[in-house]
Amino acid sequence: MRLKNYKDDLTRRLRDPEYAAEYLAQVLAGNDSAAFLIALKDVVEASGGMSGLAGRVGLKRPSLYKILSKRGNPTLATLREILKPLGLRVSVALDKAA
Repeated sequence: MRLKNYKDDLTRRLRDPEYAAEYLAQVLAGNDSAAFLIALKDVVEASGGMSGLAGRVGLKRPSLYKILSKRGNPTLATLREILKPLGLRVSVALDKAA
């Protein structure tokens, strides 16, 4: 039995904007900022990569890598600029656990 490479399968699934949105929402719900940035990087890579996105958001590729690193701390405005060309946006929802 041949096993699938999870990264290839994840990349294929993340090309679907609905799947990507749910993936990011689930990771964000875990309250781990570093994990969210890694997940966002996965979505960016599945959507054409850092170089393509950097050109669309007006950032240099190294800056985008830095923003999406574990130690990155993007502003809300930067996050919105990154999500927009991916067909995604930031939203607020009622927390039923509160």
